[in-house]
Amino acid sequence: MYAVIQTGGKQYRVKSGEQLKIEALAAEIGAAVSFDNVLMLGEGEGVRVGAPFLSGAKVKATVVAQGRGEKVRIFKMRRRKHYAKTQGHRQSFTEVRIDEIVGA
Repeated sequence: MYAVIQTGGKQYRVKSGEQLKIEALAAEIGAAVSFDNVLMLGEGEGVRVGAPFLSGAKVKATVVAQGRGEKVRIFKMRRRKHYAKTQGHRQSFTEVRIDEIVGA
């Protein structure tokens, strides 16, 4: 069985036992988190789609790690204007392991 969840403004297709990196959550390593914004549950022909969310459906997960992604360099320049600017950004993430998909 798989589910489509929404967290951090993004949507993820998840299965039980899978690990994925999502937007940073304020949770300790080893803590249990649950995602209530389930958009779709599926298994073969029996696919249920919410409008926009399924009521009673929940995805339970465990926080595996907290971290930061690769550095992205931003360079802005205006030619002939003596303007050049360099910036960097590292996006924070939370790695979670999907434990269980509960669908009512």
